[in-house]
Amino acid sequence: MQVILLEKVANLGNLGDVVKVRDGYGRNYLIPQRKARTATPQAMAEFEARRAELEKAAAEKLAAAQASAAKLDGLTVQLVQKAGVDGRLFGSVTTSDIAAGLAKAGFEVPKSAVRLPEGPLKTVGDHSVQLSLATDVDVTITVSVLGEHV
Repeated sequence: MQVILLEKVANLGNLGDVVKVRDGYGRNYLIPQRKARTATPQAMAEFEARRAELEKAAAEKLAAAQASAAKLDGLTVQLVQKAGVDGRLFGSVTTSDIAAGLAKAGFEVPKSAVRLPEGPLKTVGDHSVQLSLATDVDVTITVSVLGEHV
């Protein structure tokens, strides 16, 4: 399936690129998320007519993400979870917990932007967490998990 990208997509291409993707990826993800359109001659003409508008919107989104990243850089978020005496949590700290902690601190970050490559945090202590605010904008914050002994 040939699609025109309406925004930059990681590991695929930039705005305006015509790329070949698998049918399911295009039909089930890219097109419903409004990240791409099927590459027909009519769609290509419409895209070229709207290109400046889409580039301006992408630049604004990138600038907003970079401004948020500048504020978030080096931030420490403290979360309290129930833990045993050995420092292991009874549950775990997930992406939604981190997003809720950031919301309490005044930063609206969707939980899909929080990256935990090793999975949920299961121990007490300081952990580095990557936030992906936009395709090219990543920032590292520190999540300090405090144990609440039962």
